[in-house]
Amino acid sequence: MRTGDSVGVDITILVGTMTGTAEMVAQEVQQALESARHHATIQVMDNLDASVFAPGGTFLICTSTYGNGDVPDNAQALFSSLETERPDISNVTYGVIALGDTTYKDTFCQGGKRFDKLLTELGAKRAGEMLMHDASSGTLPEELAAQWVVPWVERHLAPLEQA
Repeated sequence: MRTGDSVGVDITILVGTMTGTAEMVAQEVQQALESARHHATIQVMDNLDASVFAPGGTFLICTSTYGNGDVPDNAQALFSSLETERPDISNVTYGVIALGDTTYKDTFCQGGKRFDKLLTELGAKRAGEMLMHDASSGTLPEELAAQWVVPWVERHLAPLEQA
């Protein structure tokens, strides 16, 4: 997080995607955050491992669900690295945008839920509730996420900036 300048919260958006939808959502979220004078960097999870969390800070996991409730292929290495290395990431605050489809009720948003559970086990602190988008709802995930993210930051993260 930044201090001492006019920019608000500094967030790294980590994207787990199979078809590109989560990346499109992340881009809309980044624009919404930057319009509200926050700073957001997008990192697609390809080739990332647990060390991405080493510096600490604020992260937003934006991920779809694939197969039987799995994280997307491009997120597998990061997820496995976290499970294997079990780093202490108590210096991390995070949020989750989980994409799913209630047609698959047993695995709805499971990719995001799996990241949430693992990050919590490793000591990270989730800020607020996860955003879970249902592809069967008729709403566009990028629009819903862009409307959700600024109030989420200002309610759950901006107060940490002043602490």
